Amino acid sequence: MDTALPRWHKSTRSGSSGDCVEVADNLPGPVAVRDSKDPTGAVLSFSAAAWTAFVARPPQR
Repeated sequence: MDTALPRWHKSTRSGSSGDCVEVADNLPGPVAVRDSKDPTGAVLSFSAAAWTAFVARPPQR
């Protein structure tokens, strides 16, 4: 098994309208984020600390 390949899953912060963010947090080091509607498009990369801080923040209304 190659653990260097990202295992994508839908973010729990994504809505049910089809606008989905996928996250791969199994990589050694960065957390990868992409748009599920464009899986071959751009991928954003965050440090684990930055991603943890981002998801810990309450949603803005």
